[in-house]
Amino acid sequence: MDRVIRTGLIRKRLNLKPIAKDRQRDTSKHCRKPSRPLSSKAPAAKPTYSRKLNSHRICSNPSLDSEMSDKPIIAITMGDPAGIGPEICLRALLAAEVDQTCVPIVFGDVDVLRKCSNLLGIPFKAAVAPMTPDTPEHALNLIKNRPNNPLVLNIKTEMGADWTPGGVNAETGRASYTYIQRAIDAALEGHVDAVTTAPIHKEALSMAGIPYPGHTEMFAARSHSERWCMMQYSEILTCTFVTVHVGYAEVVSHLTTERILEVIELSAEGLERIRGQRPRIAVCGLNPHAGEHGLFGNREEEEIILPAIQKAQEKGIEVEGPLPPDTAFLPGKRKTCDVIVCMYHDQGHIPVKALAFDSAVNTTLGLPIIRTSVDHGTALDIAWKGVANESSLISAIELATRLAGSGSGSTKPKHY
Repeated sequence: MDRVIRTGLIRKRLNLKPIAKDRQRDTSKHCRKPSRPLSSKAPAAKPTYSRKLNSHRICSNPSLDSEMSDKPIIAITMGDPAGIGPEICLRALLAAEVDQTCVPIVFGDVDVLRKCSNLLGIPFKAAVAPMTPDTPEHALNLIKNRPNNPLVLNIKTEMGADWTPGGVNAETGRASYTYIQRAIDAALEGHVDAVTTAPIHKEALSMAGIPYPGHTEMFAARSHSERWCMMQYSEILTCTFVTVHVGYAEVVSHLTTERILEVIELSAEGLERIRGQRPRIAVCGLNPHAGEHGLFGNREEEEIILPAIQKAQEKGIEVEGPLPPDTAFLPGKRKTCDVIVCMYHDQGHIPVKALAFDSAVNTTLGLPIIRTSVDHGTALDIAWKGVANESSLISAIELATRLAGSGSGSTKPKHY
């Protein structure tokens, strides 16, 4: 189907709504399900898939027909098999809002998914297709034909019998990396419209010899992107990051006026695409009280951050700062800005996760493909116990669907 026509159909048929502001948030450490159901009418029982979970309506009969779909095709990587990724993927496949707005295709291990399904009593309702390194064409052809029902691409890796749910293992780290690479390639080749990722474990990746500390770096490297940044998006608070997975002692060496200007520009472009209007941007300082004019730090605010802000303003971007980080996230400031540019990982991750743990979405700006992700980790302490909360994954799928449905219709890669 011609991409221009398909994009028009997507816009017309989906009528997608913004991510709900009133979705219940759970600020617990590991994306645990609420101990009480959201509905006052639902019984407070042990989580099973026969009851309503996290305000998401269950799709009772996912379509398994073979008709072509004009809905966005969203690749979902299963994440580390030992974490909560398999469970939340199974739950997302059954969510009505996912079924009604996109076609989810899980890149993962079907044996792991079925084992998790049987253990936790979560229905497994998806077609399955093998995707081997030597013969990926069959699976890719299924995607090219734009299936109208959930699909699992069965990607087998050399996982032995040693791994267990809740453990850290090189084999599960390597497996999660393989799922991601296959999904990125499918997106770069135009077989899927976006990629949404379930959580991976950084230590497991390192044990497997994978040279990337996280999804953001993997996607940037695989897509050969030179201009990119992480965004933590939610309706409550949105942050972008100049540096991400580096130690505090290394942060200053990574701060340059050019890099900060780049993140400001990516923030303006990305949020305008998501919300449909030019955003108001605030930029945090690096030091306590934004340096107090050189009293704290080495005048990074005056010599590095402020020049970037001024250059962005000259380009017509509505941006202010540098702001003292300890007051930048207060309710009053959140009402007057749409996105806050942070200098390092925890400067923004702490307030986003404190305020919007279940609804926040991690996305990478500047890529030639759409990529969104959950805003939490593998939660090994509750893995495969039936208590994981799928809200963040569903929010990530919703955002990916919105972005895929708002494309220009051009076949030329669009940077997000």
